[in-house]
Amino acid sequence: MSEQSHFFNRVEISLFANPKLVLLAIFAMTLFFAWQIPSVKMYSDFADLLPQKHPYIELHNEIKDNFGGANVIIVGVEVEEGNIFSNETLELIHQVTQAVDNLPGVNHNLVSSFTHRTTRKVWLTEMGNIVSDPYYRPQDPLMSAEALTELSKAVVANPQVYGPLVSSDMKTALIKAQLNEGALDYEKTFAQLQQLRTDYAREGINIYATGQPVLVGWAYYYKDQIFQILVFTALIMVTLLIFHFRSWYGVLVPLAGVLVSTTWGIGIISLFGYNLDPLGLVIPFLISARAMSHGIQLVERYYAELEETRNSHDAARRTFQNLFRPGSLGVVSDAVGLLLIAIGSIPLNTKLAHYSSLWALSIIITVLLAVPLLLSVLPIPSKTQLKQNVLRHVADSASGVVVANPALILMVGLVLTVGGGFVASHVTIGESEPGSPILYQDHDYNISSKAINDSFPGSEELYIVAEHRDEGGMKKPEVLRELEALQRHMLLDPDVGGSKGMPDLIKQVNRLLHNNDPRWQQIPKDEFYVGGLMFAYMASSPIPGALKEFVDPSERVANLVFFYKDHQGETIRRAIHTAKQWIEENDGKVDGLSIRLAGGTIGVTAAMNEAAFDTNKVVLPLVFLLIFAFVMIFYRSLQAGFMMFVAMFFATTLTYAYMGLAEVGININTVPIIAVGVGVGIDYSIYMMDRIREEMVRRGDLRESVRAALRTTGLAVSFTAITLIAGIVMWIFLSDLRFQADAALLLSVMVVLNGIAALWLVPSWVLVFKPKFITQLSDDAGEIIQRNHSQAPSEDL
Repeated sequence: MSEQSHFFNRVEISLFANPKLVLLAIFAMTLFFAWQIPSVKMYSDFADLLPQKHPYIELHNEIKDNFGGANVIIVGVEVEEGNIFSNETLELIHQVTQAVDNLPGVNHNLVSSFTHRTTRKVWLTEMGNIVSDPYYRPQDPLMSAEALTELSKAVVANPQVYGPLVSSDMKTALIKAQLNEGALDYEKTFAQLQQLRTDYAREGINIYATGQPVLVGWAYYYKDQIFQILVFTALIMVTLLIFHFRSWYGVLVPLAGVLVSTTWGIGIISLFGYNLDPLGLVIPFLISARAMSHGIQLVERYYAELEETRNSHDAARRTFQNLFRPGSLGVVSDAVGLLLIAIGSIPLNTKLAHYSSLWALSIIITVLLAVPLLLSVLPIPSKTQLKQNVLRHVADSASGVVVANPALILMVGLVLTVGGGFVASHVTIGESEPGSPILYQDHDYNISSKAINDSFPGSEELYIVAEHRDEGGMKKPEVLRELEALQRHMLLDPDVGGSKGMPDLIKQVNRLLHNNDPRWQQIPKDEFYVGGLMFAYMASSPIPGALKEFVDPSERVANLVFFYKDHQGETIRRAIHTAKQWIEENDGKVDGLSIRLAGGTIGVTAAMNEAAFDTNKVVLPLVFLLIFAFVMIFYRSLQAGFMMFVAMFFATTLTYAYMGLAEVGININTVPIIAVGVGVGIDYSIYMMDRIREEMVRRGDLRESVRAALRTTGLAVSFTAITLIAGIVMWIFLSDLRFQADAALLLSVMVVLNGIAALWLVPSWVLVFKPKFITQLSDDAGEIIQRNHSQAPSEDL
């Protein structure tokens, strides 16, 4: 026996010599972690969703206070009949604007609405002075029909208002409010926004709301529903445990392991000082489900061992001997998949990786160790024989099929993998449809987004920032003409609904100073003249920072805004590609000028998509490589590692094929699920491989060993897979969050595919290729089994 096995044997003897003492220590640690739970907070921080090291996000952080960012609320007020230019509607728009401005967390300097004080009409007086007034004054008496007509004409004459803030059919007015980033109270802001929509609702008036803060608010809104579903899921899983085991041991022991593991996990979150994000709750749930899965495996094996030994302590110890090491290998695989998520630069995933990997590792103590120790001190259960249910008959039939047709099964697996790889190549990076995939298409949020995007150039903004090395560089005519050329180039994209920038403003003011003659709507040739136009525009407004949305105070940095109707992955890729193409062709053409990408909703989402893709591209190969290495080292066999690699590759390839068919994109929400799914699946394959190896020691016949493993461990794997699916599948029917439903479907598919790999591919591979680490057993494996047998007073072999 090797030194490693001697050490493991000594630890095992020590643990089972004092099981109550060890359990008491685990209980004390559980109380310690439980004490930490009340300090855990649940909230969303927008900055946690952003890959902070990405150049787009670095730019976003630089400009968000001056030009705004992606954390913006967009409200649309629409009239069903006529247009918005009536006294009643204008007053309503003004009231809604003020109410939006007063929402918690709003940056009052970055509110846009055509009735807001910062949006002003500019004209030239008879004396040659430029003056400005707000478009709407609430203190004025009711406007006449002529005055309302003049107001509508003034709005149409200003391209900064007509189109961006008032729809072309004049039926909808838009209100935008930028939120300050940080630990915002999204729940409170959303509640007040929804109350605002209720308070100002009128017959014939529709009030829409969209934007990232609104989306997060909806996630908070369904928080109670999420917890209800989790409770309902737990009840279903308990019901299945009762149906399967028909005993309190089979129900309460796995549940005790889950409860202890969950307590440790949430306590770890508290010790890290991290917050729980509502959108990230699926991963903690998965870890708890995996804890239950290991608990079921242990109780199943305990019952089997008890049939032979009729001694609770010996049966528990043999269960520990046979399942602790493969179970620990599976847990480490789970933890590796979770920890590697931190490779990406998204803080939410980094936090998730830190606490969830430790949570997963805690299962080694809270379940793989604690459950056998608990079983060793409990009295023998009255029922130790599991009844022959339908699942057992299926397992018996499946074992016969696998043993009879292993080569055919491998060939079918190869064909599915190749076909799945082709379909997987069409998976979208980012979103695959308009609106938000977190909610259903008929949800109020997506209806609001569609209504606003149908009426306006687009609610999704792309910021392209121009910088000049000299202060005042944005006043140079050659710089403005270069920016104008960039705007023309971007407008060739059919998805661009419009744009806004310094060139537009300069040409508009120049035209205004020349009696509104369209021939003067051009960029002047003199830098000082451009500066005069900018000064005239600022002087016309009593509101400080009139140029702030276009250029910074040093007049060195300018912002170009392009409006898009959605942030689908293809739309974003085309937008970024179009911009990069122009930058590459024109880089250095104007001395001192540089163009930087990208801000706004489109830029931020592009960074998130690129970070998710890069993370996915690095994490999955690393997960595969590390699990391959762990299995190879653990079993001292290259063939063992390669077999696990084949199982992982089959399940993962077909998972991506499903994502391609179901139009589920690769984004910051799906990457963690895929990573943890790989670890979930490899547990099944490891258990199956280890049981075949163990049965080979007992029986010496490979076919019979495979058949016995499928009837025992195969049954446990099937039941744990069904239990997990039966729980999460209910989210499809009960959750109003589409993301949760899609995640449940994705996880169900991954569980099924990994179960197929474990129950069909692994045994078939063993039968066809007859790996030496199974057919020619190591001394350690033989000694372990012999030691197990010698501990029983009598055995029926």
